Amino acid sequence: MNGFGTEFHGGGFTESKRRTVYAEWGGKGKKADERKVLPKLPAAARAGPAKTVSWWQNLIHTQPLIALKQLLLLWGLLALTLTTQAAPAPADSLNPGQQAYIDSVHATLHYQTGHITLPNALGSINVPAGFRYLDAKQSERVLTKLWGNPNGESLGMLFPVAQGPLDDNGWAFVVEYDPSGYVQDDDAADIDYDDLLKEMQNDTEEANEEREKDGYGRVLLVGWAAKPFYDAKLNVLHWAKELRFSTSPENTLNYNVRLLGRRGVLNLNAVGSMGQLPEIRRSIPALITSVEFAKGQQYADFDPKLDEVAAYGIGGLVAGKVLAKVGAFALLAKFWKVIIALVAGGWTAIRRFFGGKTAEE
Repeated sequence: MNGFGTEFHGGGFTESKRRTVYAEWGGKGKKADERKVLPKLPAAARAGPAKTVSWWQNLIHTQPLIALKQLLLLWGLLALTLTTQAAPAPADSLNPGQQAYIDSVHATLHYQTGHITLPNALGSINVPAGFRYLDAKQSERVLTKLWGNPNGESLGMLFPVAQGPLDDNGWAFVVEYDPSGYVQDDDAADIDYDDLLKEMQNDTEEANEEREKDGYGRVLLVGWAAKPFYDAKLNVLHWAKELRFSTSPENTLNYNVRLLGRRGVLNLNAVGSMGQLPEIRRSIPALITSVEFAKGQQYADFDPKLDEVAAYGIGGLVAGKVLAKVGAFALLAKFWKVIIALVAGGWTAIRRFFGGKTAEE
């Protein structure tokens, strides 16, 4: 058990807006959710060819994914240099071709507002003011094609109206369903969340050895960004965690919302920077009243003679100890500026750099 559940993260391209990687962790000794950020080049990588080669060789063998991102970053910087003949532009600036590409991608996404019926008639969303809904098919495209996730089972995404999937510092709630059974809430009033936090921190630390073996950096569960709160009337649980990853100079915010139903849980997860906590937190009251299970699927419809009971209660849901896997995301989150900046032949060079072969070879 890792005490950490499903994490999401987004990032930018420069020092202030770093590119990130999200990878899921499901439990102790298994892969789980993580955010990884492009590290700054160390001094050795800027001290001359010999030291640079040594640094690259070490990085390739110890952290190949980080090495790939660094190489992509260098290709992106090269492309920006080649397309800019005048004085260097700010690191976050885009040339007209890049901006046109981004605009064309955004133009292909068709958002909805109003009343939305979720797939499989699980429930519905009355899209709250200030948000727009992207359906399951398009969300799958965003998660897999734009953000690099493997195929999943998202029910859709809720984006703030002023933000899109390729925007810097953007965030969204990803909606998923976990058919793990009826979660009993009779332990909700008795949970000491300070004690639970300490246990989750210990579990997270224990999982770090396995994380490093799998090629990921260490993670520290700093504490609650928003202490768990269970609304017994609405049967909704929500909380937020502050996480620190060894690959990032900034802490990460992970906001979790769980709506309990007759046979499972609707999960809404968002990730952002700690500076976005007030914005995301303000959206929670409207969000939890806008999503509901369909009649016959609601918490009150539970039939002990027919329905299965989940293996965990409210405390286990927060800690993620036996929570079923609800989404396997291993994404190059918002790494798009580097991708579209690759110069011709760049991918061939990258393949060769890592010992791969092209189709022609």
